[in-house]
Amino acid sequence: MYDVIIIGAGVSGSATARELSRYQVNVCVLEKEEDVCSGTSKANSGIVHAGYDAKPGSLMAKLNVEGNQMMPELAKELDFPFEQRGSFVVCLEEERIPDLEELYKRGIENGVENMEIITDGERIHQMEPNLSDQVAAVLYAPTAGIVCPFHLNIALAENAYTNGVDFHFCTEVLHIKKIENGWAIETNQGTYETKCIVNAAGVYADRFHNMVSKERIHITPRRGDYCLLDKSAGNHVSRTIFALPGNYGKGVLVTPTVHGNMLVGPTAIDIDDKDATATTKEGIEELIQKAGMNVKELPMRQVITSFAGLRAHEDHHEFIIKELEDAPGFIDCAGIESPGLTSCPAIGKMIAGIVKDYLKLEENKDFVGTRKGILDPKTLSKEAYKQLIKENPAYGNIICRCEMVTEGEILDAIRRPLGAKSLDGVKRRTRAGMGRCQSGFCAPRTMEILQREWKIPMTEVTKSGGNSRLVVGTNKDTL
Repeated sequence: MYDVIIIGAGVSGSATARELSRYQVNVCVLEKEEDVCSGTSKANSGIVHAGYDAKPGSLMAKLNVEGNQMMPELAKELDFPFEQRGSFVVCLEEERIPDLEELYKRGIENGVENMEIITDGERIHQMEPNLSDQVAAVLYAPTAGIVCPFHLNIALAENAYTNGVDFHFCTEVLHIKKIENGWAIETNQGTYETKCIVNAAGVYADRFHNMVSKERIHITPRRGDYCLLDKSAGNHVSRTIFALPGNYGKGVLVTPTVHGNMLVGPTAIDIDDKDATATTKEGIEELIQKAGMNVKELPMRQVITSFAGLRAHEDHHEFIIKELEDAPGFIDCAGIESPGLTSCPAIGKMIAGIVKDYLKLEENKDFVGTRKGILDPKTLSKEAYKQLIKENPAYGNIICRCEMVTEGEILDAIRRPLGAKSLDGVKRRTRAGMGRCQSGFCAPRTMEILQREWKIPMTEVTKSGGNSRLVVGTNKDTL
């Protein structure tokens, strides 16, 4: 029997696992996909929100600001990319400046620091030359930032794993029932028993909550479509640009990414299917139509891919983080939509505190809070890079030409804790396949490395686990 089982290996589940590994406790994470960061956590804006948007006094507001404050140090400890570039909320009409002021007041009440409203058009365009000529004012929040959601999630999970947390992938939870000393979790891989459950299942969190509690919750999958632009467009804006919410909704944001691209999105379309992450013609058309509201001359012809993610929208638009009164030992981490990515360090800390009190946990004095990410040879000096290749020739073999990813990096991604098992696993860890050609060149070469390292036939190499095989046979089969 485990002390704690966490359902879901997204940012909330992985942050909770890491925080729990600070204690002497036997923890397991169950994930239905073949890797961490395979659900909501992999398809979002990558924004570290300042914290002015959430309703004052809400748990969402509290954890947003706390998570924002924790992120810079966490990035140093776990070695993932994070940049505190700031954000603008753009107001295009003078008569709506009071709405901008309301956001400012909300941010002050939430504890956001160093915000200001700028009405000087010359200063605004000095800071962001490509903002609309019609801009009347902006709310500037310098504590906002951008992060790589993949690397954040993977870093949290790797650090939890190296501190003793078990991860079981391709393990789908089917049913939960109460037993004498805790809970039995029935999965497609057998039954697990535990004293305590943390329900961090994203859009499925309501399903598991409603299995054990009479007090029902409801989560709507809210699809967001995005367009990712080539690095040639990466400097079009230097901060995250938000629209001021109005009669036409929030519009879409425009933001640089930590890897030098530009991201435009998302839409907000409520759907019923919790697995429907495909983009639609209507969604992309809406996105493109709204994209230029606040930023002029957007180079949308530089789009290299589009994608969609699902947000776990709870009916009351609030995080649900608590032990259930009618199900002792069952702790919800539900309704974690934006600003969930920002809040995840604080979410993990809060849930670990609840579990610590419930199980009377003691400190793990052997906890190691640091982790080193995959070495990027492009960050080295020319002399150091030459020496690295001399010591390990794999770092001289370029596999992905768009992103200049080497075989050495891919080998590290596969061999490290919770290593990559698929093309998407390699892509999220190294960016091989994320460039302009979208894996057209590097996919076969990456598949050969996966085949060799995992000692499997090429027909068993997948894009993202399960039935996503890329090779189903040969074109010259012999009789």
